[in-house]
Amino acid sequence: MSRPPARRSGQQVFVLLEDPDRRDEFFVLLVDPAYRDGMTLPGGSAEQDELPHLAARRHLETETGLVLGLRTVLTIDYVPAAEFPEGVNFVYAGGMITPRQAETVRRHQPPADIRGLHWVPQSKLRDVMADDQYRRVEDAWDAWEHGAGLPLLIQGVPVPVSWPVPGCPG
Repeated sequence: MSRPPARRSGQQVFVLLEDPDRRDEFFVLLVDPAYRDGMTLPGGSAEQDELPHLAARRHLETETGLVLGLRTVLTIDYVPAAEFPEGVNFVYAGGMITPRQAETVRRHQPPADIRGLHWVPQSKLRDVMADDQYRRVEDAWDAWEHGAGLPLLIQGVPVPVSWPVPGCPG
């Protein structure tokens, strides 16, 4: 292609915490960004030539203090061009974190463009998220519950637990 189209690549992470009082209740980690209405999953855009799962990990660490291995995509959300160029958003399985990891989130000071970090029960997500973000999280939750995630591949090779991989940028 002599002139490939411009496209945004968004990377978000779905992280859960079990309610210590009710083993059947889970909370999802959301950020409250200052630059938009409603809460979202932690994440952001990948830079040019940045591996997508590493972009997700970078945003997750910056916004929440968590460092998680991200190898499974729970859902992919295509967003047509409107106020921004068209985009594809990937939601990664961050998994169920431990109480110790949750304490890391509680102590973390997010960047200035994040008003706060919140653990929100599934029953309250619709109340705090924009419709498109809510639908994305509900789809990711469904995939997580049913083990329906897809492995992330880089040039046809599953992302390994550790980097670097010969021939792949790291």
